[in-house]
Amino acid sequence: MTDVLHNDLPPEMSPDRALPGVQPLAADDWLRVSDACAGQMAERRARLAGARDAVLFESAGSEDAAAEVLEAALRLLPGLGFTVNGSLVTCPDGFETDTRSDTPLAMLGQIVQEDICILEKRGSEHVLTAAVLCFPAGWTLSEKAGRPLTQIHTPVESYDAAMATRVQRLFDGVQAGRPLWRNNWLKYDAATLYQPHSLQNPRRERGDHATAPYIRAERQCILRMPRTRAVVFTIHTYVVSC
Repeated sequence: MTDVLHNDLPPEMSPDRALPGVQPLAADDWLRVSDACAGQMAERRARLAGARDAVLFESAGSEDAAAEVLEAALRLLPGLGFTVNGSLVTCPDGFETDTRSDTPLAMLGQIVQEDICILEKRGSEHVLTAAVLCFPAGWTLSEKAGRPLTQIHTPVESYDAAMATRVQRLFDGVQAGRPLWRNNWLKYDAATLYQPHSLQNPRRERGDHATAPYIRAERQCILRMPRTRAVVFTIHTYVVSC
């Protein structure tokens, strides 16, 4: 399990600091390679190979948005230690692939550490039209697939009508080239990355705040694709020993 643990959280995500609200983010900073890259990527690839339907959702019509996200990611990868030669990619952990060999979203799940959710405007709300979610924390992709934001956050107690309106405004307002970010963190009893708890069985491996041995933190970025206008929600999961 230690190969998926990080040595430290990024300084801006330290639990010694108050959790920030939504903050502006540099246009090229929505993907990162962390010190747990090799272990996390091995698990991501294994889950996509062995339990694809559990971690990947692609609705009809989401193909263009997913392709645009892959294109955007490929432009950033050389600056993160990847080698990119056309459709051929070599990752920092040595994994090599041709990005034409699978769907864009499945390929992203194999080359970057971030889980990626694609939300597209359908009427007055943004709907989850595609996602690769290898490291869920307390939710199950199949229960959220194809649903609007208000239903995605059910049954979060604090997500009332006022909160729903604010989040929808946030998604409406995010501009291409001007991404946003936030983070959260919680104490957990286990370092397990894959915790897809169902609405019917909401048990989580969260530990007592004082004694749990691990901190699990998520760096969440929100960005808009300029061509398809899809909103992309990325989740980079960090787990450290207390």
